[in-house]
Amino acid sequence: MAGGRPIRDIVVAGGGIVAWSCAAALKRQIADVKVTIVATAVPDDALAERMASTLPSTTGFHRDIGLSEADTVVRAGSGFRLGTLFQDWGPGDYAHVYGSYGQPFGTASFHHHWVRAYRNGTAGPYDAHAPAAALGRASRFTHPHADPASPLAGFEYGLVINPPRYREMMRAYALHLGVAERSGEIAEVRLAGDTGFVEALVLADGSHVSGHLFVDCTGPAARVRSALDAAYDDWSRWLPCDRILFAESAPPADLPTLDHAAAMAAGWRWTSTGPARTAHGLAYASAHLSDEDAARSLPLAPSGAAATIRPGRRPAPWLRNCVAIGDAAIALDPLEWTNLHLAHSAIDRLVAMMPDRDFAPVELWDYNRQTANETDRVRDLLALHYRATSRTEPMWRAVREVPPPDSLAHTLSLFGERGRLPFYEEETFSRDSWLAVLLGQGIIPRRTDPLIDSVPPGQSDQAMAAMRAGIATTVSTLPTHSAYLLQMQRQIAR
Repeated sequence: MAGGRPIRDIVVAGGGIVAWSCAAALKRQIADVKVTIVATAVPDDALAERMASTLPSTTGFHRDIGLSEADTVVRAGSGFRLGTLFQDWGPGDYAHVYGSYGQPFGTASFHHHWVRAYRNGTAGPYDAHAPAAALGRASRFTHPHADPASPLAGFEYGLVINPPRYREMMRAYALHLGVAERSGEIAEVRLAGDTGFVEALVLADGSHVSGHLFVDCTGPAARVRSALDAAYDDWSRWLPCDRILFAESAPPADLPTLDHAAAMAAGWRWTSTGPARTAHGLAYASAHLSDEDAARSLPLAPSGAAATIRPGRRPAPWLRNCVAIGDAAIALDPLEWTNLHLAHSAIDRLVAMMPDRDFAPVELWDYNRQTANETDRVRDLLALHYRATSRTEPMWRAVREVPPPDSLAHTLSLFGERGRLPFYEEETFSRDSWLAVLLGQGIIPRRTDPLIDSVPPGQSDQAMAAMRAGIATTVSTLPTHSAYLLQMQRQIAR
C-alpha cells in the first residue's frame, strides 16, 4: 500500500564490536527509529570481535556514522596499516598493500609491462612499484597526498585497532546517539505461530524484548537467526584452517605498518602490531596439526584455548524479519583481515536496503544476492592463497586436489591466458589487490597483452626503474609510523 509501514523498532542482539557498530549506524542514519541492543556475552569464536587488523573500508564506515580519526585512532589507541607481507606462500616474499601498483603508460595496464619484463628477466619486484609497499617495508607512514601527480597519491590504509578500547568507544558512541541497552543472555527466541517471524527475545531473567526487525550479531552460533533455519554452505574444502590460536606481546618501539603472514606446514602464522600490543596468531587445519603441536608452534604461550571456525556462510542471512551480520552470517579465517569489513559492509547494506514491516521477499532476496556476491569473491581471494602455492605438505596438496569454486576457476583461467581479470559485482578487493596476490603467488600469464607492443621493452624498463627510484626517494624522507602517531596525538592535544 502507498507509504508502507516503516520499521520503527529494531533489536540488535550481541554485545561486541559488530553489534555496537550496527546499533550506532542504524541510530545515526535512519530517522525516528528506536534501536535496542541486547548486550549478550561475546563468544571466543567471533573473529570479527578479536582481529585487530582492518581494511581501508573501515575508515569510510567511521566517516559515514560520524566518527573522526581523532576518535578512532588517537582516542581509541589504534595504529595505521598498509597491508600484509606474505612469507613462504609463493616463490618469494611479497606485500599485498592497498592502492595502486605502478602507473599506466602506453595503452595497457602497468602489470602487463611488468609481466613482459619478468619474462625477459629485467623486472624489479612487483611490489617495489607500490608506494604503500615501500612505506610498509620501511615502517613509515603518511596520509595519501591530494596531488594526483605525487608518488604518494595512489594508496589507501586500514587500521590496527585495540579491540577492547574500540568496543568501548563504539558502545559509548551508540549510547550517546540514543541506543538503549539491555544486558542479559537470550534464553528463548519467540516466533509468531502464524508467520514464523521473530516476535521477541526472552532473556534469562524472564523479561522480553520485542521489535519489528531483529539483527543477529551474536557470533557464529547466530542465537537469533538460527531459530529460523540451519542452512549453511560449507567452504572447508577450499579453506582448510578450522582452528585459531591467539597470543599477545608488548609492541616494539618502532611500530610496523605491515602485518606479517607466514605460511607453515599445516596453516599460517601472523603478527599484527598496534600501539597497545603485538597480536600473534596461528590458523591451522586440525586434520593435519594437533592442538598441542599448534600451541608449540606459536612463539608465545597462547592466550586461551583454540577457537573453532567452520568456514562458510548462510545462503540467506536475511530471512523474514531477522538478518544475521558478521560472524553470524559468514565464518572465515582471518587471512586478508576481512572479518570486520564484511560486518561493516553488511551494516551499510542493511541501512541502504531497509524494507518496511512487510519484509517483501524480493527485497530480502536482493539483499542476500548482493551479500552472496561479496562474500563469495572474498572466499575466492582467500582460496587463491591456499591453492596457488608450490608447498608440498599434505594440507596444501589436499587443497590443490579439489576443484576451485567456479568463479575462482574462471579468474585463474582468464588471468593465466593473458593477464586479464573478469568483472564481478560487489568486489571487496580492487584489481590491484587481485594482481598483487596472483603475481605474488607466482601465477604468470602465458602470453603478454598485444596492447603493450607499441612500447618497446627498453622504454618500459626505464619507466619502471624511474617509478621505483621516485618511490624510494620520497619514502626515505617520511616519518616513522611511531613518530607520525605521536605527531597526531600532539596536534589533537592542543
